[in-house]
Amino acid sequence: MRSENPLLNEVLDYIRAKSGKQLRPLLVLLAAEVSRGVTDKTVRSAVALELLHTASLVHDDVVDDSPMRRGAKAVHAKWSNKVAVLVGDFMLARVINVIAEIRNISILNIVSKLGSALSSGELLQLHANSSMWISEQQYFKIIDQKTAQLFAACTEAGAESCLATMRQTTALREFGRHLGICFQLKDDIFDYSDAEDLGKPTMSDIRDGKATLPLIISLQRANPDEAEQIRQTAEDLSRGILNAADAEQEIKSFVLRYEGVRYANARMHEHKKSAIEALSVFRDSPAKTALLSLLEYAVNRDH
Repeated sequence: MRSENPLLNEVLDYIRAKSGKQLRPLLVLLAAEVSRGVTDKTVRSAVALELLHTASLVHDDVVDDSPMRRGAKAVHAKWSNKVAVLVGDFMLARVINVIAEIRNISILNIVSKLGSALSSGELLQLHANSSMWISEQQYFKIIDQKTAQLFAACTEAGAESCLATMRQTTALREFGRHLGICFQLKDDIFDYSDAEDLGKPTMSDIRDGKATLPLIISLQRANPDEAEQIRQTAEDLSRGILNAADAEQEIKSFVLRYEGVRYANARMHEHKKSAIEALSVFRDSPAKTALLSLLEYAVNRDH
């Protein structure tokens, strides 16, 4: 993906050098392989979805004012908000180009619905963050739109790209959705970990004013006075008006005491079980084994 614009090429090279594990395009390829086999449309779908995902990250970092992405400066922090928004727009335009080349209305619908879901999820989170406190139901609605729908779109597009049966396509979409929820729950569990080298500092969600499932469920279990005290501590931490280390330890101890992490872990394993059940419609194959290995990785990874 090159252009005649030297600044654009510089930013794109920077983004490419900091790309992640490429799980999304891999899901597209494996979803096709487990059903009827990889085609040219599969490869193009994988490219389009990875471009859409990357563009959404560039834009999200601007919205969230996040200075870092995968251990390096975010695009807007290294250049400017204007550059980040315009580069993200360029990538979205390339998504349209790639989808047009595929000439498949089903894949076009998958990608367009995903774009809407990602934007809607970000707006839901922004609205939730205005008060910081959300219910468990609201939490799952946000992660469904911000994370699970992306994974589901990848597996569904992979199936559509090779003309899989409706039963196979539905099963793969469900697998992707449950895998995405597992992935996000694991990220939120990491926020209360003492492990180093996670790719982001622990308690970062709280500092950003985001309450995730371990804290949400702990607040529900605590008595009203203690819950209110922790809410106030978390809000003060997000505003930067408390000693960070002391506040973080108070919140972390509270969550561990009320077993919020254990609850989130149990919910993650429920979705893992559902993901495994979704794949039961497929016979054993190297591609199915690889999909199940990705699920194990999502649940058991240490960073």
